[in-house]
Amino acid sequence: MESSIFKIIAHIHSEFPTKFGIPRQSGLVETTQAEIVFEPEYRQANALRGLEEFSHIWLIWGFSECMREDWSPTVRPPRLGGNTRMGVFATRSPFRPNGIGLSCVKLLRIEHDKSRGDILLVAGADLMDGTPIYDIKPYIPADCHPEATKGFTAQNADYQLEVEMPEEMLQRLPAEKRDALRDVIAQDPRPAYHDDEERTYGFPFAGYEVKFKVQGKTATVTHIEKN
Repeated sequence: MESSIFKIIAHIHSEFPTKFGIPRQSGLVETTQAEIVFEPEYRQANALRGLEEFSHIWLIWGFSECMREDWSPTVRPPRLGGNTRMGVFATRSPFRPNGIGLSCVKLLRIEHDKSRGDILLVAGADLMDGTPIYDIKPYIPADCHPEATKGFTAQNADYQLEVEMPEEMLQRLPAEKRDALRDVIAQDPRPAYHDDEERTYGFPFAGYEVKFKVQGKTATVTHIEKN
């Protein structure tokens, strides 16, 4: 069987040090920002020439925390309750024959750092901090297909939680991080089969430990502390 090895050209630095809490796909939470820092071999300004003319870019990356030697032809998407099986190629599950992800993110700007070279500042990424990037390509209007159908994801397309964040909790978080955290929780990071209103959920975000509870369609933030 033929095989190939991808070169890691960069790593992303995001607000999510763990998998829980990460938006389920790119573009859902555009209030989150991340940096793409190139490996020394690829810190060449000429490689980015013209990229600033594009508003969005494709990231091809690796599921570095979900690597497996084996694979299954079916998986159980969490948004379907964790019991319904779908074909792996009909999902975006990380448990695939090749652990490769594809995300479209907004390119905010290109910044130059003396020690790290040219850095891409992006919004709307769905990648964990430290995820390896294999390639970057410009997104163009031809990539958009408004007539595309949503498949089984249509049943959750408009689902969001109302988020209540008490003023006491809000003041513990830097102002520039508040909208992003609110939007992340609104997407409901819990598996669909979790409906225990007494359970407290937590995840690290932007250097803070965040905890919340969900009652009905309302999430209430109960804890924010700096790590």
